[in-house]
Amino acid sequence: MKLFLVTLFLYTLVKCFPDRGPENTVKNDDDPGSPLMLTPYIESGKIQEAKDLSRVAFPDFPEVESYAGFFTVDKTYNSNQFFWYFPAQNNRIETAVMVWLQGGPGASSLFGLFAENGPFEIKNDAFQRRDVHWAEDNHLIYIDNPVGTGFSFTNDSRGYCTNQTQIGEHLYSTITQFFQLFPELQQLPFFVSGESYAGKYVPALGYTIHKNNPTARTKINLKGLIIGNGWSDPINQLNYSDYLYQIGLIDWIAKRELEKLQNNLTELVKAEAWHETVDARYRLYDYIQGSMGNISLYNYLPSKSVIDNPYPNFIDTVSIRKAIHVGDLTYDSLNETAYEYLKLDIMKSVAPWISELIEHYHILFYNGQTDIIVAYPLTINFLRKLKFSASEKYLNALRMIALLDHNNNTEKIAFVKRADKLTEMLIRDASHMVPADQPEWIYSLILWWRLSATGMEGDIMIDGNKIVLQPNHE
Repeated sequence: MKLFLVTLFLYTLVKCFPDRGPENTVKNDDDPGSPLMLTPYIESGKIQEAKDLSRVAFPDFPEVESYAGFFTVDKTYNSNQFFWYFPAQNNRIETAVMVWLQGGPGASSLFGLFAENGPFEIKNDAFQRRDVHWAEDNHLIYIDNPVGTGFSFTNDSRGYCTNQTQIGEHLYSTITQFFQLFPELQQLPFFVSGESYAGKYVPALGYTIHKNNPTARTKINLKGLIIGNGWSDPINQLNYSDYLYQIGLIDWIAKRELEKLQNNLTELVKAEAWHETVDARYRLYDYIQGSMGNISLYNYLPSKSVIDNPYPNFIDTVSIRKAIHVGDLTYDSLNETAYEYLKLDIMKSVAPWISELIEHYHILFYNGQTDIIVAYPLTINFLRKLKFSASEKYLNALRMIALLDHNNNTEKIAFVKRADKLTEMLIRDASHMVPADQPEWIYSLILWWRLSATGMEGDIMIDGNKIVLQPNHE
């Protein structure tokens, strides 16, 4: 069964592919075991036992260390979040702890693991090691978020999240329990990353950590946030008409009609008419796709789609289910219920949280050049209007060209602008899923950014690679 990942609006793919259902069929009659609930062990002080039980015996790659299981985030409704954690596999540089969150709302982060930046990928109908992955130098945690997504579940309809405050609280509960399970990691620099609708999840977790840290028993060493093609401030990320007209995908007649739909949706957001924004948003994206002849909203150039990734068929086998401790729970790579509970949240902004966070932590926004749904100019529209102490400095910052220098052979890979704790990047020849399209480029850029965010200065050389910035203008 194909996976149709929605990295921003589930509606667009549900409408196009209505026959798709959850991947919930175990592939043979063996017993896949029971889901591993770790919270009772942590509360009883049985930390080592919990850690031992969560160790993954991955049948294809037993040498790759990882841990998986569930943390209870709301006992009232028995809401539980699934995580899969990979310790850093190299000691080339200072390591950090990093969370990856998929978008949607309702998309499983295991898509990111297998299709974008995890240690494994599916090639030639088999698991294989990925050449470039984010667990090389980071302790990397994938979380199925919100509950209902992927393997995460709740036993009560009241357990589903309806806003980013609830999402932040659930993720915070998961992360604090994670650090209780792995206390040796607690003092390391901590980064939250994600793409698309995680442009809200990432700030939600960051803001919750920021507010709780001063009085928390489990303090988290938050250093920064990484947001790829992120949907964060919808009212300022809607100017599709200018963008699509300027790259030639619509004509001036369609541009004029699209402006009307954009303006209508903008007015509804200003009026906080959230129920009305749902249909207005559907009409907007219907018109965009119709005007472009159904060109992909995630990449306007022809390419092999990473959306049709077959990984759900592989993780649904008994051997994998046993290994990652999920039992016979239904796996939903795209959860429509989680989406439905959050559909009134889609047009709400988290810009005020970002404004506060950027005064204390480094924040990286990166965008792929060929994305439409969260195109680079739309992100810049939002950042230019963001209120923070260095906003004037950002507006006047010099744009730089990022070169990847590999043993004195250089490639122009991105355009970069920085102002105090804000960094924004345009990644060349990449779509909505940048890590899938340009894995070496984005990982090198993120390592460079992460190390500079934690105080390392000068050239940073890793395996012969270093990032060099040069002015965009002579």
